Amino acid sequence: MALVNRLWAGYLLGSLMFAACTGMAWMQSASNAGTTVAAERDGQHDFDFEFGRWKTHLSRLNRPLAGSKDWTEYDGISVVHKVWDGQANLLELDMKNAASHARVASFRLYNPVTRQWGLYFVNSRSGTIGVPTVGGFSNGRGVFYDKETLDGKPILVRFVITPRSSDAIHFEQAFSADDGKTWETNWIADDTRIRDRPDR
Repeated sequence: MALVNRLWAGYLLGSLMFAACTGMAWMQSASNAGTTVAAERDGQHDFDFEFGRWKTHLSRLNRPLAGSKDWTEYDGISVVHKVWDGQANLLELDMKNAASHARVASFRLYNPVTRQWGLYFVNSRSGTIGVPTVGGFSNGRGVFYDKETLDGKPILVRFVITPRSSDAIHFEQAFSADDGKTWETNWIADDTRIRDRPDR
């Protein structure tokens, strides 16, 4: 099973790395447009705190930007693998509830030129990779943005990572339909370390 998991991770990593290479131009243009957090330092080890295995509780808003208050809860396990000595990493999340089971992954790639991170998200059900959220860490908190469409309308996406201790991390995703004037949170996750396991 461990070998199968590693082979799957390797396949997924290869696909994500291909998408990452095609997205580098977008990361540069997003930086120039001022939609990301400015990074003035070398942050290529900003995710080192996350390497290992985590218990995850996740809440997802079912219909973002539609006035919905209906949330779905999941519990799962996240594993974060170090890539390129920390200049990139791969997060695998396997989660479920009484009605469904989902697997998602995020490939995080550091750009040493812009000194920013691109976070590429993929869902096993869709098999496609979206545009990255781009940004970095400041004062121990990571903030990342991108521009997408929802129901054919342009939106901004904000993803925030807040380490609360060496064994606890809080994640939030929010959408804005008014160019960042107001935000609606639609994804909340809390991770608790269950086994310290630096990868490689």
